[in-house]
Amino acid sequence: MDIARPAGHRPRRLVEAFSSPDSYGLVLLLILVTYALSATITAAWAVSLVLVVQIATVWVTLRASRARRLARVIANAILVISALAALVNLFIHQETAGTGFLAALSGLLYLVAPFSIVRHLAQRGMVDLQTVLGAIAAYLLVGMFFAFLYRALGAFGSQGDGAFPQDLFFSFTTLTTTGYGNLVPADNPGQSFAVLEMLVGQLFLVTAVAKVISAWQPGQAGTGLRARGED
Repeated sequence: MDIARPAGHRPRRLVEAFSSPDSYGLVLLLILVTYALSATITAAWAVSLVLVVQIATVWVTLRASRARRLARVIANAILVISALAALVNLFIHQETAGTGFLAALSGLLYLVAPFSIVRHLAQRGMVDLQTVLGAIAAYLLVGMFFAFLYRALGAFGSQGDGAFPQDLFFSFTTLTTTGYGNLVPADNPGQSFAVLEMLVGQLFLVTAVAKVISAWQPGQAGTGLRARGED
């Protein structure tokens, strides 16, 4: 028997999904905020602001994904270093080494988060709104990781002098294999990383994200995953 839900039940659940610190919806919102800030504000002080938002993003991600103790310890160490680097950057602006160091720290933050999300989603045993939001968040985190990786390579002088908005644009067009062709890596290792990003992006999209979306049934609390061999 189907039980009628109150009219305001679904909107309330949606608001909670994007506001609770234990929700992947908040992670997704923080990723979008980071992207917007990184793409639109290019002042030197903005690097510190972006890093603060990234720290919040990773912290919420580790909380929502119930990260293991070792992952939390490693991430907390990176978070502390990142916070100190953001503070120092407000007073001392280094155009090359400083930018590369901050970009490398940002990349490390976004490298830890997707693994924690994927591990948690694999252990949940159900497909619901949080699973969908978590899969999308992990996919976007991969794109952000490669963007900061390209920024670090560029800052250290191995991949040209493009601005960070261009790194973001190139990363996500590569991740989704859109490939407009107006931006290309100048040399290795950037070319090799671009190939790796294409492979990771497509494999993750056609396996994890597609499987989650196809199994999700909106309106249900959760859809249990069928055990192997069960008909």
